Amino acid sequence: MSSRQDDLPLPAGLIRAGSLIVALLVWQLIAWRLADPLLPSPFAVVQSLIHHLREGELLHHLLKTLLRVAGAFFVAMIVGVAVGLWMGRSRLANLALDSLLIVMLNLPALVTAILCFIWIGLNETAAIVAVALNKIPTTITNIREGARALDPQLLQVGEVYKLSKFRRLRYLVLPQLYPYIMASARSGLALIWKIVLVIELLGRSDGIGFKLGTFFQFFDLTSVLAYTAAFAAVVLLIEACVLRPLDRRLNGWRT
Repeated sequence: MSSRQDDLPLPAGLIRAGSLIVALLVWQLIAWRLADPLLPSPFAVVQSLIHHLREGELLHHLLKTLLRVAGAFFVAMIVGVAVGLWMGRSRLANLALDSLLIVMLNLPALVTAILCFIWIGLNETAAIVAVALNKIPTTITNIREGARALDPQLLQVGEVYKLSKFRRLRYLVLPQLYPYIMASARSGLALIWKIVLVIELLGRSDGIGFKLGTFFQFFDLTSVLAYTAAFAAVVLLIEACVLRPLDRRLNGWRT
């Protein structure tokens, strides 16, 4: 039986690239049609992007944002996976933490950011903690559901062969949790990118969010879109070079 990949009329990479090209062409046509400075064309955005790259500011602010995203992402994933697994396997832990989890899931990111900046200060630690606190609850929720769906027969195999807790976790638990972990990682990155920009807009003096706020004050939409394009390019690069290969490797390991 052929796989879903075999049923595609074109290579997957070509389809993905083609959809982006079509979107850019539609954008270009709309910009030509409207001829409005409030909707710069892709060509104008590329020119602005090159200009900011030559000045060196874009790379500096992009690196700052990436470091904050990486820090918050790893903190959120480590804490979220650990607590989610605990809540999924312990009824007592689930009952004790469920109400707090619901509150954290519905707490606005803006409130968390303000509280962290007031309590911790206008520094990098507060920024990373604020972002991580907004991501941790969603990770816990995903992993908890995965932990509840663990195959009890596989876990019994570990007990029969008297495997250590570490070996049970590595060979029996984590392979079953990989789909949930990857889903949390993808949704987490998407959420963290957005929250980091809000945090930078509120309380940092560098980063993509800070620059977007500055451009907004001057109604410089071309620069806003140029910085957004650089940001989007990094997201696509991470997806193509890190998440997809990792997903394929983990799925291969599971099988």
